[in-house]
Amino acid sequence: MCHTFFMTGITSTRLSDGRELIYFDDAAAPKSRIAELTTDQRGLPPRGEPGEVRYDALTDEWVAVAAHRQTRTHLPPADQCPICPTTAGNPSEIPASDYDVVVFENRFPSLGPALGPVPEETTWGTKGPAYGRCEVVAFTPSHTGSFSELGEARARTVIEAWAHRTEALSALPGIKQVFPFENRGADIGVTLHHPHGQIYAYPYVTPRAGVLGAAARKFHDAHEGRETLTGSLLRSEREDGSRMVLEGENFSAYVPFAARWPLEIHLVPHRQVPDLAALSGEEKDELASVYLNLLQRVDALYPTPTPYISAWHQAPLDPVLRPSGYLHLQLTSPRRAADKLKYLAGSEAAMGAFINDTTPESVAERLREVAPPSPVAHAAALAATPEGAHA
Repeated sequence: MCHTFFMTGITSTRLSDGRELIYFDDAAAPKSRIAELTTDQRGLPPRGEPGEVRYDALTDEWVAVAAHRQTRTHLPPADQCPICPTTAGNPSEIPASDYDVVVFENRFPSLGPALGPVPEETTWGTKGPAYGRCEVVAFTPSHTGSFSELGEARARTVIEAWAHRTEALSALPGIKQVFPFENRGADIGVTLHHPHGQIYAYPYVTPRAGVLGAAARKFHDAHEGRETLTGSLLRSEREDGSRMVLEGENFSAYVPFAARWPLEIHLVPHRQVPDLAALSGEEKDELASVYLNLLQRVDALYPTPTPYISAWHQAPLDPVLRPSGYLHLQLTSPRRAADKLKYLAGSEAAMGAFINDTTPESVAERLREVAPPSPVAHAAALAATPEGAHA
């Protein structure tokens, strides 16, 4: 069943195997999508059952087992890209001949498509269906490039898509956490070069979110609910100043005092909100500009584009953790020099004890001083290294 949402420029439809696909059109030039609503003629086979989650009794964590993903698309040539607009020679995941931003359910999901809770009683040997939802976010119809090359209007459309999907996925049965993210660059292990990100809706609170959430709740309780941990850290970093990268009216970015990665930046709103869906229109407008500026600075550090993981930390839906949760971005890269990467070896991978090869203060200074490249120069640099241009 096709449906057009009340928000201008947001249109939902279904692919031939039943997966949902949503067009998000730039506000300045909304398009009629009626012609694209029933044009997926591929006749895809029915969707399979979800994989499974297994309980790790040693760590009290869930592990998803998704063996069916072994057959997913891996670095196809441009004329076979599954998230380029459909052509006669390439009937892709996106039926339209053109689009601005598109979100659709992943054909090879780690979680879902079925929904439900994980088992409540856990012990060694506990397992269950890998409930949840995994979505792909295509930032642009262009096969090459990067988020940092988008104009502010298009970046604003992506942010609107993130916010819309965060709200919708949070309302699904069994979902405990919604995580928008972007993997960028071959060194991160991407499987598609086309500029895109993903959104995972988990049926459990992930280990990292659990650690962050517990620390935030402890701080919140110690201050009788009057202060948040992330807000306190933002205030301390702004007062110190040595690790600040940029400051706006509603958002600021800094390299954290105890950064783990050679390149790590936190982008934080000035007021506590649990997730992207809670941002005001004014805040989303500024976020589009500030986020682009930040990504362009990251790419200006070296002669070639920098691989990174852009992770939007949103408050889990857990009623204990959510009141103290605070939306923020953690942008990290393993790149420690123009020709060197940091690999997670014994101390980091086995013990979780990070050893940083750079000082946060020196990284912040470089990011402050570097000038974001011009759009032409930036595009040329990305085009020269397509294998590292994007996730």
